[in-house]
Amino acid sequence: GLGYISRLSLSFSQKLHLRAMVKEIKTEAKVSAGIEALWKALAKDVAFVTPKVIPNLVKNAEVTEGDGGIGTVFLFNFGSDVPKMSYQKEKIVELDEAVHKIGLQVIEGGHLNFGFSSYKTTFQLTPIQEEETMVSVEVTYESEVEDSSMPSKTAKSVLAFIRSLECYLLNGAI
Repeated sequence: GLGYISRLSLSFSQKLHLRAMVKEIKTEAKVSAGIEALWKALAKDVAFVTPKVIPNLVKNAEVTEGDGGIGTVFLFNFGSDVPKMSYQKEKIVELDEAVHKIGLQVIEGGHLNFGFSSYKTTFQLTPIQEEETMVSVEVTYESEVEDSSMPSKTAKSVLAFIRSLECYLLNGAI
């Protein structure tokens, strides 16, 4: 009788705890570009800029919903260097112009097809000097898959994207 009830509640709370395991990976990069130019490229023109900067990773991108504010949805169609994923939809779930912070949550496709129940990438820009900006990246995710190299790959590819974006901006492409 009673033993059965306590056993039941134990396994239930364990399951609850496992599900709520939000993990995060953080990385940062110093970029030789002014914060406003970088913010514009990252927060305003991301759909336009991304395929230009990393065509091998993102073939094309478009805004499918919204006007660039919170709730805006982007559709990224992946290029030849992205194995096993054809597209991913991401939604702006966090946006703070004052502190130059933007968070994108995957809402369809991509990582969600690989055992992740949530996947979010947040960019925080901090000015160092006039033409130098610190870009902090945080990947937060929940996964049913115990060991996945995807989040660290995301962090690496985000850094590669930021480096490519830096070159793009330095070459006066905007």
